[in-house]
Amino acid sequence: MAAHLQDLQRSFLRHLRAEGRSPATLRLYGQAVIFFSRWLESQGRKATVDELNRAAIREWLAVLTDDHEPGTVKVRYRGLFRFCSWLVDEGELIDNPMTTLSAPELKMKPVPVITDDELVAVLKACTGKEFNDRRDEALIRVLLDCGLRISEACGLRLGQLDLDQGMAIINGKGSKVRPVYFGARTARALDRYVRMRSQHRWAHLDALLLTQRGALSPDGARERVKIRGDIAGLNDLHPHRFRHTFAHDFLMAGGQERDLKRLAGWSSDVMLERYGASAADARAKAAAQRLKRGDRV
Repeated sequence: MAAHLQDLQRSFLRHLRAEGRSPATLRLYGQAVIFFSRWLESQGRKATVDELNRAAIREWLAVLTDDHEPGTVKVRYRGLFRFCSWLVDEGELIDNPMTTLSAPELKMKPVPVITDDELVAVLKACTGKEFNDRRDEALIRVLLDCGLRISEACGLRLGQLDLDQGMAIINGKGSKVRPVYFGARTARALDRYVRMRSQHRWAHLDALLLTQRGALSPDGARERVKIRGDIAGLNDLHPHRFRHTFAHDFLMAGGQERDLKRLAGWSSDVMLERYGASAADARAKAAAQRLKRGDRV
């Protein structure tokens, strides 16, 4: 009897844990197997290893392409590819059925930079002296000033902050440690929050950002950012817009690309190009307007 894919998925996740893969990697790779299995079952097919073939995977990816962003499709592709490779290593499959399936092309989609007026509105939406107000302002200012991934912001520990020096130590993607820096207003917002946090029921936890249930999760932080954005009249505000804005502002202020790469915790120039695209466009436009070649003849 053919093994069920979701049973194999559990073994696959144990293997990834043994390799020291991050919880985020486990979640994303595991989801690829689960979603493919559910799709098979929706087609009246059994979600077993016998159905893990090139034709079925290609059809599933085509369906995903119709309904999802290219980045999401690529993540699903990568997760299922890694699962298939593991099955081959474990002797559950003879060959990887995805070897001849090309990864979906990831088309760059510009992310709008947050304007100063929009930022003022978002911060105004955090006005108040309640715990959630102080926490959300601190979160939003840290995202903007430091350009953190939302997982990095939620991973901040109280002991990693130095408010007097205006810096924090981040445990970033791939367990890379780096310093980030913030200004006086962010330090003030953090100070206000930390003082109120000391009276919180979960104050004994290491996590900097707290909720009534414990540490603030990345999903919870995304929801908090969205709520403050809705109050400010910004539809679908999400944490990555702050990261893009940080990169844009840094480069527009004359910052060096290599310094940005270090501050943002990128190991690839691809991400530098992607996040710096809006600033590159703005600089190119400004240069072209200064040149005004046609006005000289």
